[in-house]
Amino acid sequence: MRKVLTSLAALVLTMSFMVGAAAASSFNKMEDVIADLIGTPYKYAGTTTSGFDCSGFTAYVFKQLDIVLPRTSGAQAQHGESVEQDELQPGDLVYFNTSGKGVSHIGIAVGDGKFAHASSSKGVMISKLSEAYWDKRYMGARRVAEL
Repeated sequence: MRKVLTSLAALVLTMSFMVGAAAASSFNKMEDVIADLIGTPYKYAGTTTSGFDCSGFTAYVFKQLDIVLPRTSGAQAQHGESVEQDELQPGDLVYFNTSGKGVSHIGIAVGDGKFAHASSSKGVMISKLSEAYWDKRYMGARRVAEL
């Protein structure tokens, strides 16, 4: 009986490690995808590496992780589970009201209070959520996957 319990414990540990390793692998892949896209120009309705709009960028990054997101920022902002800002994890979607008419911009939390997004003026970049512009326009966050 003790041998069976020991084997079972080893199996549980191995499975926990594998799940953790898979999550770490997805997180690392997301980081790599985003890093490769920094500097990609902004393009209205853009969904490819020749140019992205904000929701095209987020959809592209998640597609590389085999996760399909809706096309628009408004639809993406309704996808997944709501997350409080103080509980953000890398990979969470963060969304903003930049037009005064509801969700109009979206990005991906990358940790340390920062997010990756396709800026209409600077292309794909990393910004701080605490910057006055973003802080004032922040609407919420959604977790679409555990990375």
